[in-house]
Amino acid sequence: MSEQPRPYRTAVVIPAAGRGVRLGPGAPKALRALGGTPMLIHAVRAMAASRHVSLVVVVAPPDGAAEVRNLLDEHALPERTDFLVVPGADTRQESVKRGLDALPDTISAVLVHDAARPLVPVDTVDAVVEAVRDGAPAVVPALPLADTVKEVEPGAPGAPEPVLSTPARARLRAVQTPQGFDRATLVRAHEQVVVSGEGATDDAGMVEQLGAPVVVVPGHEEAFKVTRPLDLVLAEAVLARRRANDGF
Repeated sequence: MSEQPRPYRTAVVIPAAGRGVRLGPGAPKALRALGGTPMLIHAVRAMAASRHVSLVVVVAPPDGAAEVRNLLDEHALPERTDFLVVPGADTRQESVKRGLDALPDTISAVLVHDAARPLVPVDTVDAVVEAVRDGAPAVVPALPLADTVKEVEPGAPGAPEPVLSTPARARLRAVQTPQGFDRATLVRAHEQVVVSGEGATDDAGMVEQLGAPVVVVPGHEEAFKVTRPLDLVLAEAVLARRRANDGF
Protein backbone atom coordinates (compact mmCIF):
# COMPACT_ATOMS: atom_id res chain seq x y z
CA MET A 1 0.00 0.00 0.00
CA SER A 2 1.46 3.37 -1.02
CA GLU A 3 2.22 5.92 1.66
CA GLN A 4 -0.15 8.89 1.80
CA PRO A 5 1.51 12.21 0.88
CA ARG A 6 2.13 14.45 3.87
CA PRO A 7 -0.20 17.48 4.02
CA TYR A 8 1.45 20.73 2.97
CA ARG A 9 1.58 22.91 6.09
CA THR A 10 2.83 26.48 6.34
CA ALA A 11 4.14 28.30 9.42
CA VAL A 12 5.03 31.95 9.94
CA VAL A 13 7.96 33.18 12.00
CA ILE A 14 7.54 36.78 13.25
CA PRO A 15 10.75 38.17 14.76
CA ALA A 16 9.57 40.75 17.29
CA ALA A 17 12.57 41.06 19.58
CA GLY A 18 13.78 44.47 18.30
CA ARG A 19 13.34 47.76 20.14
CA GLY A 20 12.56 50.03 17.19
CA VAL A 21 14.71 52.99 18.20
CA ARG A 22 13.62 55.11 15.22
CA LEU A 23 10.11 55.37 16.64
CA GLY A 24 11.58 56.99 19.74
CA PRO A 25 11.65 55.95 23.41
CA GLY A 26 9.00 53.77 24.98
CA ALA A 27 7.71 50.28 24.33
CA PRO A 28 9.40 48.00 21.77
CA LYS A 29 8.15 48.82 18.27
CA ALA A 30 6.11 45.63 17.93
CA LEU A 31 4.17 46.48 21.08
CA ARG A 32 3.28 50.05 20.05
CA ALA A 33 -0.46 50.59 19.77
CA LEU A 34 -2.12 50.96 16.39
CA GLY A 35 -5.83 51.73 16.59
CA GLY A 36 -5.69 50.76 20.26
CA THR A 37 -4.15 47.33 19.54
CA PRO A 38 -0.43 46.43 19.59
CA MET A 39 1.15 46.30 16.12
CA LEU A 40 2.28 42.75 16.83
CA ILE A 41 -1.32 41.59 17.24
CA HIS A 42 -2.26 43.20 13.91
CA ALA A 43 0.68 41.40 12.26
CA VAL A 44 -0.24 38.05 13.83
CA ARG A 45 -3.87 38.43 12.73
CA ALA A 46 -2.74 39.37 9.21
CA MET A 47 -0.76 36.13 8.93
CA ALA A 48 -3.43 33.97 10.56
CA ALA A 49 -6.03 35.38 8.16
CA SER A 50 -4.54 33.20 5.42
CA ARG A 51 -6.21 29.83 5.15
CA HIS A 52 -2.77 28.37 4.32
CA VAL A 53 -1.18 29.31 7.65
CA SER A 54 -1.53 26.70 10.41
CA LEU A 55 1.07 27.99 12.89
CA VAL A 56 2.42 31.43 13.86
CA VAL A 57 5.65 31.55 15.88
CA VAL A 58 6.35 34.89 17.56
CA VAL A 59 9.98 35.45 18.54
CA ALA A 60 9.80 37.72 21.59
CA PRO A 61 12.42 39.90 23.26
CA PRO A 62 14.71 37.59 25.30
CA ASP A 63 13.24 38.84 28.59
CA GLY A 64 9.71 39.40 27.27
CA ALA A 65 8.38 36.00 26.19
CA ALA A 66 5.87 35.84 29.08
CA GLU A 67 4.61 39.35 28.28
CA VAL A 68 4.09 38.45 24.62
CA ARG A 69 2.31 35.20 25.54
CA ASN A 70 -0.05 37.18 27.77
CA LEU A 71 -0.60 39.65 24.94
CA LEU A 72 -1.64 36.88 22.54
CA ASP A 73 -3.96 35.42 25.18
CA GLU A 74 -5.65 38.80 25.70
CA HIS A 75 -6.63 39.30 22.06
CA ALA A 76 -9.02 37.36 19.87
CA LEU A 77 -7.07 35.26 17.36
CA PRO A 78 -8.36 32.72 14.80
CA GLU A 79 -9.02 29.38 16.48
CA ARG A 80 -7.90 27.35 13.46
CA THR A 81 -4.33 28.67 13.81
CA ASP A 82 -1.83 27.56 16.45
CA PHE A 83 0.40 30.11 18.16
CA LEU A 84 3.78 29.71 19.81
CA VAL A 85 6.08 32.22 21.55
CA VAL A 86 9.84 31.67 21.85
CA PRO A 87 12.52 33.98 23.29
CA GLY A 88 14.67 35.74 20.72
CA ALA A 89 18.33 36.70 20.50
CA ASP A 90 20.50 39.78 19.99
CA THR A 91 20.12 39.90 16.19
CA ARG A 92 17.19 39.40 13.85
CA GLN A 93 19.06 36.61 12.06
CA GLU A 94 19.57 34.65 15.27
CA SER A 95 15.97 35.31 16.34
CA VAL A 96 14.61 33.91 13.07
CA LYS A 97 16.83 30.84 13.57
CA ARG A 98 15.27 30.30 17.00
CA GLY A 99 11.83 30.51 15.42
CA LEU A 100 12.85 27.93 12.81
CA ASP A 101 14.23 25.62 15.49
CA ALA A 102 10.83 25.67 17.23
CA LEU A 103 8.88 24.43 14.19
CA PRO A 104 7.38 20.93 14.25
CA ASP A 105 8.49 18.40 11.61
CA THR A 106 5.13 18.65 9.85
CA ILE A 107 5.86 22.14 8.46
CA SER A 108 6.79 22.24 4.76
CA ALA A 109 6.96 25.99 4.06
CA VAL A 110 7.97 28.94 6.23
CA LEU A 111 7.06 32.60 5.96
CA VAL A 112 9.14 35.24 7.74
CA HIS A 113 7.21 38.41 8.48
CA ASP A 114 8.14 41.77 10.01
CA ALA A 115 6.05 42.60 13.08
CA ALA A 116 6.35 46.22 11.92
CA ARG A 117 4.27 45.45 8.80
CA PRO A 118 0.90 45.16 10.58
CA LEU A 119 -1.45 45.79 7.66
CA VAL A 120 -0.35 43.38 4.92
CA PRO A 121 -3.47 42.14 3.08
CA VAL A 122 -4.29 38.42 3.11
CA ASP A 123 -4.11 38.24 -0.70
CA THR A 124 -0.40 39.10 -0.50
CA VAL A 125 0.18 36.38 2.11
CA ASP A 126 -1.67 33.86 -0.05
CA ALA A 127 0.29 34.81 -3.18
CA VAL A 128 3.60 34.19 -1.40
CA VAL A 129 2.49 30.81 0.01
CA GLU A 130 1.12 29.66 -3.33
CA ALA A 131 4.34 30.56 -5.16
CA VAL A 132 6.38 28.50 -2.67
CA ARG A 133 3.92 25.63 -2.94
CA ASP A 134 4.27 25.76 -6.73
CA GLY A 135 8.01 25.13 -6.43
CA ALA A 136 9.87 28.40 -5.79
CA PRO A 137 12.54 27.94 -3.05
CA ALA A 138 12.21 31.60 -2.00
CA VAL A 139 9.53 34.21 -2.71
CA VAL A 140 9.53 37.92 -1.97
CA PRO A 141 6.60 40.36 -2.30
CA ALA A 142 7.83 43.64 -3.77
CA LEU A 143 6.71 46.89 -5.40
CA PRO A 144 8.19 48.95 -8.23
CA LEU A 145 9.93 52.09 -7.00
CA ALA A 146 8.20 55.45 -7.33
CA ASP A 147 11.46 57.37 -6.80
CA THR A 148 14.66 57.41 -8.79
CA VAL A 149 17.47 55.83 -6.75
CA LYS A 150 21.08 57.01 -6.55
CA GLU A 151 24.04 54.96 -5.41
CA VAL A 152 26.35 57.22 -3.40
CA GLU A 153 29.65 57.14 -1.56
CA PRO A 154 28.49 57.35 2.10
CA GLY A 155 29.83 60.32 4.01
CA ALA A 156 29.39 61.97 7.38
CA PRO A 157 25.76 62.48 8.50
CA GLY A 158 24.34 65.59 6.84
CA ALA A 159 27.35 66.09 4.56
CA PRO A 160 27.06 66.12 0.73
CA GLU A 161 27.68 62.63 -0.70
CA PRO A 162 29.10 62.00 -4.20
CA VAL A 163 26.79 60.11 -6.59
CA LEU A 164 28.37 56.95 -8.02
CA SER A 165 25.57 55.76 -10.32
CA THR A 166 21.85 55.86 -11.09
CA PRO A 167 20.48 52.30 -11.36
CA ALA A 168 17.73 51.72 -13.93
CA ARG A 169 14.54 52.10 -11.91
CA ALA A 170 12.63 49.58 -14.05
CA ARG A 171 14.90 46.82 -12.71
CA LEU A 172 14.51 47.75 -9.05
CA ARG A 173 11.90 46.64 -6.51
CA ALA A 174 11.16 47.62 -2.91
CA VAL A 175 11.00 44.40 -0.93
CA GLN A 176 8.30 43.67 1.66
CA THR A 177 7.28 40.73 3.84
CA PRO A 178 6.11 38.04 4.38
CA GLN A 179 8.96 36.38 2.54
CA GLY A 180 8.23 32.73 1.82
CA PHE A 181 10.56 29.74 1.69
CA ASP A 182 10.76 26.05 1.20
CA ARG A 183 11.59 25.03 4.75
CA ALA A 184 14.72 23.01 3.92
CA THR A 185 16.13 25.90 1.87
CA LEU A 186 15.68 28.45 4.66
CA VAL A 187 17.08 26.11 7.29
CA ARG A 188 20.13 25.52 5.09
CA ALA A 189 20.62 29.28 4.68
CA HIS A 190 20.57 29.81 8.43
CA GLU A 191 23.01 26.95 8.94
CA GLN A 192 25.49 28.16 6.31
CA VAL A 193 25.34 31.97 6.38
CA VAL A 194 27.41 33.11 9.34
CA VAL A 195 26.12 35.93 11.55
CA SER A 196 28.38 38.96 11.16
CA GLY A 197 27.90 42.37 12.78
CA GLU A 198 24.19 43.01 13.25
CA GLY A 199 23.35 39.93 11.17
CA ALA A 200 21.26 39.60 8.03
CA THR A 201 18.03 41.59 7.89
CA ASP A 202 16.75 39.92 4.70
CA ASP A 203 16.21 36.16 4.69
CA ALA A 204 15.86 36.05 0.91
CA GLY A 205 19.30 37.64 0.68
CA MET A 206 20.66 34.74 2.74
CA VAL A 207 19.10 32.28 0.30
CA GLU A 208 20.66 34.21 -2.58
CA GLN A 209 24.06 33.61 -0.96
CA LEU A 210 23.41 29.87 -1.30
CA GLY A 211 22.93 30.33 -5.04
CA ALA A 212 19.27 29.29 -4.83
CA PRO A 213 16.75 31.20 -6.99
CA VAL A 214 14.55 33.88 -5.44
CA VAL A 215 11.43 35.15 -7.23
CA VAL A 216 9.31 38.25 -6.73
CA VAL A 217 5.50 38.41 -6.58
CA PRO A 218 3.47 41.64 -6.46
CA GLY A 219 3.46 43.29 -3.05
CA HIS A 220 0.89 45.76 -1.76
CA GLU A 221 1.11 49.43 -0.81
CA GLU A 222 -0.52 48.68 2.58
CA ALA A 223 2.26 46.23 3.50
CA PHE A 224 4.58 49.13 4.35
CA LYS A 225 6.88 49.03 7.35
CA VAL A 226 6.06 51.20 10.36
CA THR A 227 9.48 52.57 11.27
CA ARG A 228 9.11 56.31 11.86
CA PRO A 229 6.38 58.38 13.56
CA LEU A 230 4.97 59.44 10.16
CA ASP A 231 4.49 55.76 9.23
CA LEU A 232 2.37 55.34 12.36
CA VAL A 233 0.14 58.23 11.25
CA LEU A 234 -0.29 56.57 7.83
CA ALA A 235 -1.03 53.19 9.42
CA GLU A 236 -3.70 54.74 11.66
CA ALA A 237 -5.30 56.29 8.56
CA VAL A 238 -5.30 52.97 6.67
CA LEU A 239 -6.78 51.18 9.67
CA ALA A 240 -9.49 53.84 10.09
CA ARG A 241 -10.42 53.51 6.42
CA ARG A 242 -10.62 49.73 6.70
CA ARG A 243 -12.86 49.95 9.74
CA ALA A 244 -15.13 52.41 7.98
CA ASN A 245 -15.33 50.23 4.86
CA ASP A 246 -15.43 46.79 6.49
CA GLY A 247 -17.21 47.61 9.72
CA PHE A 248 -14.73 45.90 12.03
